[in-house]
This record gives sequence, C-alpha cells and structure tokens, in this order.
Amino acid sequence: MSESPDLPNDNTPDDGTPRPSRWRRVAAAVGRAARAPFDGAGLLYRVSQDNLHFTLPVLNGAFGDQLAARHDRRAIRMSFRRYEADVAVAELALQPAADGRPRKTVVFLHGLMGDEIIWQTGNGPDDVRFGPRLQQETGVCCLYVRYNSGLHISENGRLLHQLLSELLLTYPDAVGELVLVGHSMGGLVIRSAGYYGSRDELSVVGCQLSGSNNEQSATSNSHWLNRLRDVFLLGVPNDGSFLEQNSHLTSLILRKINLWPTRAISGLIDKRSNGIKDLRHARLVDEDWQSEHADDLFPPRTVVPPLPGVRYHILVGSLLKSATSALHDYFGDGLVGAGSARGRIFQDPAAPPELLISTHVYSKLHHGTLLSSPEVYQYLRKRVG
Repeated sequence: MSESPDLPNDNTPDDGTPRPSRWRRVAAAVGRAARAPFDGAGLLYRVSQDNLHFTLPVLNGAFGDQLAARHDRRAIRMSFRRYEADVAVAELALQPAADGRPRKTVVFLHGLMGDEIIWQTGNGPDDVRFGPRLQQETGVCCLYVRYNSGLHISENGRLLHQLLSELLLTYPDAVGELVLVGHSMGGLVIRSAGYYGSRDELSVVGCQLSGSNNEQSATSNSHWLNRLRDVFLLGVPNDGSFLEQNSHLTSLILRKINLWPTRAISGLIDKRSNGIKDLRHARLVDEDWQSEHADDLFPPRTVVPPLPGVRYHILVGSLLKSATSALHDYFGDGLVGAGSARGRIFQDPAAPPELLISTHVYSKLHHGTLLSSPEVYQYLRKRVG
C-alpha cells in the first residue's frame, strides 16, 4: 500500500519555508497602519526639504510685483544663477573654447513660479535635466536665469535684454552663437526681450547714421541679437492662457453682480500678480498693460513678430494621443492650450518666407514633463549640437 504524499498546510508555502501565523500577519498589518502617519509625515518633510528652493519663486510668482514695489528683500532680482545663488555677469568668468573660438552659449529661462533648478535636476539620481546633460554631451556653455515672475512680462523682457547686452559686452570673445530656451512664461519673456532688443538696435543704428563714435559702433557689433541663432519655446502660451482668461472672466462677472460677497471674492482674485494677469493675452510690451482698455474682454495687443534670421522651435505638449481634436487645441498640455502654444504669429500663412519656424507636437506630455522628456531633449540636442 503506497503512502499518500504530505499535503501542504496553510502556513507552508510551496518553497517549504514556514509562513508567519495569521496572528503575526495581523499584528504586522496593524503595525504598518500605525506607522503610516509617521512615514507619511517623514515623506512629506523630505519632499518639502527637497523642494524648499521653490518657496521663494512661488511667492514671487503670486505677489512678486507687490514685493518689488515695496523693496521687500524677498523680491527676486533677475540674475544668472550658479550653485543656487545669484552671480554677477563679471563673475561668470566665461572662457573661449580650447581652440580659442567663442563657445555656443545656451541660456535657459523658467516659467511662472519656477527657478533654474527645473533645468538642472530631476526626480531621481538618474533623471538629469536638459542643462547639465546638454553641456556634457555637446560642450556648449549653459547659463541659467532666475527672475521675478510676478512682474509684468515686458518688465522682465527689458531686464533680460539688459542682462544679455551686459553678457555680450563683458565676454565678446567667449560668447559665440546664442541660443535661448524658455519654458511657459519664460518663452514670453524671451520674445519680449527680442522686441526691446530690436528697438534698441534700431536706435543705435540711427545714432551711427547721424554720426556717432566708435564706441557706439562696437556696441552695435556686439549686440546680443546679432549672435542669436535659435529660440526654443516649450509649452509657451503665445496667444494667452485659458486659465488666466477664465480667472479674469470670473472676477469680472463677480464684480458686475456687485454684492458685498462677490466684490470681496473679486477683490481677492484681482490680488494676483501682474505677471499672471499678463498671461491672459500674452502681453509682451508696456503699452498693452498701460492701456486704459487693458482689462477689457478683448483688449488691444501689440503684435510682436518673430525676429528675422532666427530659427524658432515651437514645442507643444498634449495630454491626448491625437493632435487633431478641439480638446487638444484648448487644453493642450493641461496648462497651456495647444492652439496658444503654436501661436497665430508663428502660423501666419502670409508671413515672410525667410522666417524659420518649426513646430513639433509631443503627445501624452503635460506641462511639466516637457522639461524631462527624452524626445524633447533629443530634439534640443540635435538642433543645438
């Protein structure tokens, strides 16, 4: 008579190792549940410490214009950044390449409530963002700008024009071709800087024609616009932000109702910064927000065309797989509509043929992941390198 094989009991797994008893498993589960709040608090603390650098940029994005108006020490001043600190142009100590030629220089600008860290570090040790990786792989010089995103876009545009002018005047032999990369509001600041830079260049040329000295001529030859070759606009609301348009409309309706509660709520909404308000219709010049009709539903807006001889790369994110739907045009990457990111000014069929504009749509990318997408990086690397 053959022996029957031993049947495994509930506490013995297939590999023969004893399984903890039911009471021990219950006790372990209770212990994990008890530790969960503390583990969560620890995780929250670690995340907050890792992102502590965002506190000041967020404050400036929301109320930076008010901080600057009262000369608050927390108001961010536009500057190049290294080691998470401001660095003066004279202290950048830029040098030509090893062969003595000027180095291609890439300048990165963050968006609303951002800072330079978004270009430098990712979510993990292996997630290297665009700036350091681009510098390592191509040998270009990468610089990072931080600015007060609560100021008017045109104010930051003029400040960027001044900063780039100082850069070229200080390092005319070290800075070669210039590439500007802007995310969200940063792209609008770049476009505004180009507007004010071109106006300044025209005034310098006018002075030369009327008989200026050699110093003015040298200033014209080292103008940053003469070095500018490429502009990358990542998720930029070139025709305005639907979120800010809805905020403005909500405030307007509440104010028209004209009851104490609605007036109070409207007043709170209107406390948002000038930089946020400028996103409604992508106002790039002073005259647009200074106009008496600036708060109309359809205010006047100065046309700022692409700069001649500059290659524009319009990079558009989309939450959807398809780029042909109305939802894609309106919602785009979740914060910037695809139609606005493409920009009417960059899609004008009657534009001069010499304009160099490339538009690329990346599906299943939201506003933030445009900054860590391998596809977007490879496009940037190929065009820059």
